[in-house]
Amino acid sequence: MTTIDSDATAHRPIGLTAPSGIDRAAHHRLDEAWLAAAWSHPTTRVFVVSGGQVLVDDAPDGRTELVMTPSFEAPLTETHRYFLGTDEEGVRYFALQKDSLPGRMDQSARPAGLREAGTLLSARDAGLMAHAVALENWQRLHRFCSRCGERTVIAAAGHIRRCQACGAEHYPRTDPAVIMLVTDEEDRALLGRQVHWPKGRFSTLAGFVEPGESIEQSVVREVFEEAGVTVGEVEYIASQPWPFPSSLMLGFMARATSSRITVDGEEIEEARWFSREDLRGAIESGEILPPAGISIAARLVELWYGKPLPKPAP
Repeated sequence: MTTIDSDATAHRPIGLTAPSGIDRAAHHRLDEAWLAAAWSHPTTRVFVVSGGQVLVDDAPDGRTELVMTPSFEAPLTETHRYFLGTDEEGVRYFALQKDSLPGRMDQSARPAGLREAGTLLSARDAGLMAHAVALENWQRLHRFCSRCGERTVIAAAGHIRRCQACGAEHYPRTDPAVIMLVTDEEDRALLGRQVHWPKGRFSTLAGFVEPGESIEQSVVREVFEEAGVTVGEVEYIASQPWPFPSSLMLGFMARATSSRITVDGEEIEEARWFSREDLRGAIESGEILPPAGISIAARLVELWYGKPLPKPAP
């Protein structure tokens, strides 16, 4: 479908998808005796999540680590304690949801969100943080039963909310969203700019899957709605958890069957076709800012470009 200059980018991991070494051990979530024993074990490690942020530490050797403590040093909480899993050495990990992050006596830690920390942390720490942030987002937004309106209570170590009035069980939301790099017959890439983005920022098109729609149909619909471009062939590439607040990004390459662009003007302010030479020149001159950070968008563009994108002008 798309001409790839090199396979150099094909094996680079997408942010938040590298193997974390954590077994979520979901079979223990309803075992209160096991959870209590796991919480009190001296090797158990705990961290606090609040408003999508955690504490991280920048080590002298350049590493950034998630600040974790033994459970007996963790802040008190009655219900918002989430079991995240175990590692290969049997260490259990928990996250605590609090209204604010705790202070640190040594002042060496700092708060960080997943967009920043996800590019700095190890695969283990990034995976634990993504899991915790997703649970926290869901817990904060789903305190009441959608069936009867009564308040729900936390169960299954943070992975279920139960309604004691009508008996309904509610599970964490994951909303599928498609994100796609569209190319035309000249192998140019279609990039767009959302109305609320900083000046010059361009990225791939994306959108949510609608009820009763396949993910391939969603790619075709979203590209036409946002840019007025029709799409034929659609090829799945990879997925990425995206807990902002509760999405799963499904990445695609798609081949356009038309090239005329008509943006919707509401979500997409501008869209353009870029050859590789066009994109390199626009980035190096500072005319555009390409997708960056942990988003799968950057990897989709790199797969088409054939190598890491050039650095923007300082």
